[in-house]
Amino acid sequence: MGKGFFNVPVAVNEPVKSYAPGTPERDAVLAAYKNMYNSTVDVPLYINGQNVETGNTRTMSPPHDHKHVVGTYHLAEKSHVEDAIATALEARKSWALMPWEQRAAIFLKAAELVAGPYRYKINAATMMAQSKNIFQAEIDSACELVDFLRFNVQYMTEIYSEQPKSTSDAWNRVEYRPLEGFTYAVTPFNFTAIAGNLPACMALMGNVVVWKPSDSQVYSAKVIMDIFEEAGVPPGVINVVFGDPVMISDTVLSHPDFSGLHFTGSTFVFKELWKQIGNNIHNYKTYPRIVGETGGKDFIMAHKSANPIQVATAITRGAFEFQGQKCSAASRAYIPSNLWEDVKAQLTEDLNSFSMGSPEDMSNFITAVIHEGSFDKLVKYIEQAKADADAEIILGGGYDKSKGYFIEPTVIVTTNPNYVTMETELFGPVVTIYVYDADKYSETLKLVDATSEYALTGAILSQDRYAITEATTALQNCAGNFYINDKCTGAVVGQQPFGGARASGTNDKAGSPQNLLRWVSPRLIKETFVTPTDYRYPFLGE
Repeated sequence: MGKGFFNVPVAVNEPVKSYAPGTPERDAVLAAYKNMYNSTVDVPLYINGQNVETGNTRTMSPPHDHKHVVGTYHLAEKSHVEDAIATALEARKSWALMPWEQRAAIFLKAAELVAGPYRYKINAATMMAQSKNIFQAEIDSACELVDFLRFNVQYMTEIYSEQPKSTSDAWNRVEYRPLEGFTYAVTPFNFTAIAGNLPACMALMGNVVVWKPSDSQVYSAKVIMDIFEEAGVPPGVINVVFGDPVMISDTVLSHPDFSGLHFTGSTFVFKELWKQIGNNIHNYKTYPRIVGETGGKDFIMAHKSANPIQVATAITRGAFEFQGQKCSAASRAYIPSNLWEDVKAQLTEDLNSFSMGSPEDMSNFITAVIHEGSFDKLVKYIEQAKADADAEIILGGGYDKSKGYFIEPTVIVTTNPNYVTMETELFGPVVTIYVYDADKYSETLKLVDATSEYALTGAILSQDRYAITEATTALQNCAGNFYINDKCTGAVVGQQPFGGARASGTNDKAGSPQNLLRWVSPRLIKETFVTPTDYRYPFLGE
């Protein structure tokens, strides 16, 4: 055990590099991208520190060039998932007992590997496999992942330092044990940092993990595992399986030692997993922890006092960065009638300046959506808007999947505040705008709150402090992350802990101590120094 009260390095946010023309980082990431694009990789399962090839494979292609193959990945059978669980439980015997400073050192090293020697590789992988432009890749797969790893270590020490009051005759102390059993991480395609953080934060607190990444994020998930392995994560602590999500989840959730689910993905899938856990509750040795961050139908609300150029910029960035494929992306906006013409003019100018194509061409602000299923879903809603009398597409509306899954950034204006694209999560570069009577601000705030089942992010833009105060109160339950005079995306670890409620998840705030507390099971230890020898209390005296 460690002999000392150790202080970890103070966590600081990783600086975002510019990748401006002529910078060394621009040249380095392009070189990494070209190398990956012009070669192929084979991604096995990762179980007990070993690469496991099943022979049953699928190909990987960039969304912006879907006929080009960059590699294959192996699909797990039920026996592989069972092996992953068994080896995790065996690894727990040593990992749960490892001194915390040793676990901390592993993940601090992982952070430095991402920030340094792996930076351009993980950025290039995210650009190629998930079609992120370089800026979106940098703030995600490099900076945010580094921030998660650094800040989680600091938060761990803050949690451990929270101790109960003691007296002269009894010493009370709390130890923050890992959960008994193994945990399950299910991660999405859209953020490499989330994919890395969900298994890593549980492992940091002493847990062992079976991790299922999204099929659309396997390429960069492999880079993450390479980093964890080089950083010193022992065999069996984090095991990675790909393949049929139903089979994998059924196998995991039916095991009596299942102790926790850390999930980011669709609301429907999360609810189904929760129901499945409930149905299996009598089989478990302990009540599983369930943490999920799911969908969003995130809003921008503008007051009549707002600056129209600022409103337009919040929409442009909030709705169309990474093609709107963020759970926090702005997908509905409420614009007062007195500002609409100016906002519309600026939106038109902004969207007409966009270029779209491969992220390798760094002049492209917009690239492709993740896969054909997403493309087809978005096209359905766009075509419906073209046909409906209460909706009008004023910008965009085009699409082409001959080479990549490209959807033009699209602005729909509706006269119906409950139009389908005002309520349904689309997860793409489509924003719907409702122009409201500028004198009906309070009524429109009620509309914003009641329109969506989700409660993830939202923003108010106003120069009137009374209007801001009113919105902050009226919208308190419909956005776990609420932004004043800014877009509704861009949470930074250590600054804006992220998560929402209602159908958006359990609001356990990734990037904060609250999340890590879900992955420990505290044990109170009371040590009495002078032990009583007589059962009689004073009240029994004559």
